[in-house]
Amino acid sequence: MEYIPLHSFQHYDECSKLVDGMGYYLVELKITPQKGVVQVQSVVACKNPGENISVNDCARVHRQLLERLEELLGTDDISMELSSPGMERNIKNAAEFPFFVGRKIRVWDKEKTDWVGGVLVSADEKSVVLKLEESEETKTVSLENIAKAKFIHL
Repeated sequence: MEYIPLHSFQHYDECSKLVDGMGYYLVELKITPQKGVVQVQSVVACKNPGENISVNDCARVHRQLLERLEELLGTDDISMELSSPGMERNIKNAAEFPFFVGRKIRVWDKEKTDWVGGVLVSADEKSVVLKLEESEETKTVSLENIAKAKFIHL
C-alpha cells in the first residue's frame, strides 16, 4: 500500500488544523476544480476510538470547513461533501492508518494471502501493528505487503 503524506494534498494542513481544533481528525481532503465549481470531498473521524461521529458533528465541521475553504480558494462556488469513515471504509492511503489507532481494521496481507484483522496498535510510514482478533498476539505487517485495508466499525 502506498504512503502519500497528507500534507502533500492541497490545503490539507490548513484544514486539518481547523478540524483538529474542533476535536476531530481530517482523514481525507480532495479538492477538484470542475467547470467553474470546486468539488470538495472530505472525511472526518472522532479522535476517541470509543466514540462515533454524528450527523450533527458532521454538520458543524462542514460549516466551519466550508468557510475556511472559501477563504483559502478565493471562491464561494464550492460543492462540498463531508462524511464519516462509514461502516467499512476502504483505507486508500497508508497515511490514514494513524487516525484509526485503537480501532478494528483488516488488512489483506500479500504474504499470507488472506485478511488479517485486529485492533490497530500503531502505524508509521513503513508498517502497521495489529493486536490480533484470535489471540493477544501482535503482528507487524509492512505496507508493501498490504494489498488493501478496511476500517471496521462494529
